[in-house]
Amino acid sequence: MRVGPKYKIARRLGDRIFPKTQGTKFTVSGTERKIRSKKGKRSMSEYGLQLIEKQKAKYTYGTSEKQFSNYVKKTRIMKNDLPAANLYCALESRLDNVVFRMGLVNSRAFARQAVSHGHITIKGRKVTIPSCEIHVGDVIGIRAGSRENGIFRELAEKMKNHTAPNWLSIDPLKVEATVKGLPSYKDKEPNLNFESILEFYSRV
Repeated sequence: MRVGPKYKIARRLGDRIFPKTQGTKFTVSGTERKIRSKKGKRSMSEYGLQLIEKQKAKYTYGTSEKQFSNYVKKTRIMKNDLPAANLYCALESRLDNVVFRMGLVNSRAFARQAVSHGHITIKGRKVTIPSCEIHVGDVIGIRAGSRENGIFRELAEKMKNHTAPNWLSIDPLKVEATVKGLPSYKDKEPNLNFESILEFYSRV
């Protein structure tokens, strides 16, 4: 997924959604959003706020618009009453996100690149599709031929100090993780509003 100027996008959305915007030098406006009109400034519409929530999640997980809308469609037809939790779980279950959550790399963008270049395995088999869905019992690791790659050296020590979500069981010595459960909605980032996102798609 190609992304434009990250600072500009983050300021427009009012959130530090990219790794490079996490520093103290970057500032965003407050939560009250205004839009300009011929009569001056007025509060943003509910639709506009919902659109921003969708954009924040889309950029956070690095999906295209088509991919994101497909996730919404799939979660809507699931046979339970937890569509927001389903959407969150679907996005968290992407392989690139899991690689990021494991602490193998420092961003989801880097994780997508690592997967695309064939560095990552699921149950010992190389996978090159970042959006690949992981399941309970899957073991995610680094391909044997990639372990001497400079970006993956000394990962064992790094992973010892990394706090992974409780649905992942980390083995720093093997530099791998086992998926032991499903992502829990209560652990979602507080800046993402999945209920608002679903309301946005109910309008379109």
